[in-house]
Amino acid sequence: MNVDVTPLPGIGVRKDFGLANGRRVGVVTHRDGTIELIVSKSEDPDACLASLPLRAEEAATLANLLGAPQLVAQLIEEHRDVPGISTRPLGIKAPSPFDGRTLGETALRSRTGVSVVAVMRAGQVHPSPAPDFLLTGGDVLVAVGTSEGLDEAAKILHHG
Repeated sequence: MNVDVTPLPGIGVRKDFGLANGRRVGVVTHRDGTIELIVSKSEDPDACLASLPLRAEEAATLANLLGAPQLVAQLIEEHRDVPGISTRPLGIKAPSPFDGRTLGETALRSRTGVSVVAVMRAGQVHPSPAPDFLLTGGDVLVAVGTSEGLDEAAKILHHG
């Protein structure tokens, strides 16, 4: 899919792409660092139908929401022909006992057989996190294992 990058003199940069319905969705990054999520009108891709200003934290959360499923979908596709192996996103949500603790402290691998292959945080992917990787609320762990192991891992992350 092509992303069009359009300099907006005196404003910033617009990055957008076309949807199947003819609309365009994108982001305007202003020179002052503010970010807007934009959606164009289907009859005029240069006319804005909606514009949502996002704080940096909100933009990072949206990136996590969009990025984690895409990464998981890619890993699911790669594991499709491997029987008994599943990939699933596991969130560090309040009141997780592991918010502010390391991945190693979860002992997920030894307790469930599940491997954490990446952590999504604020729109960034942290591949192959080490045991000393510090977890924070809002992180999404991309885990690979059996369905039963993944179920147990989710319970551990939520309850300890």
